[in-house]
Amino acid sequence: MSAGSGVVDPPQASLGRLPMWIRTGLPRGDYASVDALLGELRLSTVCREARCPNRSECWSAGTATLMLLGAQCTRRCRFCAVETRSPHGAVDRDEPSRVAEAVARWGLAYVVLTQVCRDDLDDGGAAILAETVRAIHDRAPSTRVELLVGDLGGREASLATVLEARPQVLAHNVETVRRLSGTIRDRRAGYDRSLELLRRARQQGDGSLVTKSSIMLGLGETEAEVTETLADLRSADVDLVTFGQYLRPSSDHLPVDRFVPPAEFDVWAERARALGFAGVASGPMVRSSYHADELFRRARRRREE
Repeated sequence: MSAGSGVVDPPQASLGRLPMWIRTGLPRGDYASVDALLGELRLSTVCREARCPNRSECWSAGTATLMLLGAQCTRRCRFCAVETRSPHGAVDRDEPSRVAEAVARWGLAYVVLTQVCRDDLDDGGAAILAETVRAIHDRAPSTRVELLVGDLGGREASLATVLEARPQVLAHNVETVRRLSGTIRDRRAGYDRSLELLRRARQQGDGSLVTKSSIMLGLGETEAEVTETLADLRSADVDLVTFGQYLRPSSDHLPVDRFVPPAEFDVWAERARALGFAGVASGPMVRSSYHADELFRRARRRREE
């Protein structure tokens, strides 16, 4: 990166060792009770399945990002730790009610739901996603729901099904820059398909819908490419964006190209705000659902101004 850009050079350290700013905490607080409830209700979380580094912090606070449609994904993205296997059309029809029960028992003001990709289902799993959102609204009417979806196979009808359930936030992660998308993501995904889903969500959702996306850094992207991706997201009228450091889940996954220092994440946050994003979370340990409630409130305040 150029010296005058404000984006700083990475430290000269071996990529085989984590830098000092990449740290995870030990379990504390309410971690055990969250873990017990998830086990009791047989629910999956992206926190565990994707080996999120913030699991301790979030579970200790009594929150988790629930993963719908099982724990096996039909796609094989080279950055993701979720198991790849086709469930061959199997769907747990009781999952929406169990998720709603967990949300109600936690007493959550805000919940993030995500999904594994289900290319084995005709609707990409949209019906179950929508049923889960409605079940939460019925069981815990005051809870705001953020739904982080896959690309749903590019099906417009599936997106419409999800939006009819009226989540407060519709999130979909572009993940990386255009040049790297075909290498990093499963071949069935696509940079332009992701942008189109976000654009259609804004157009088809009700006036209060907030949209959101996320970018991983440290995969070999350039400064110009990240700037282009931010511009593309704003052209799709995306409200919220997060930046986080890519961390290699195992030796079978893509290696880290570089560890991005915290100061550079601060620069990207400033640039994203200058482009008009209503809320930005940016840091080495940030993931797409990190401090999701706070970002949602920022977007709502922007709407009210």
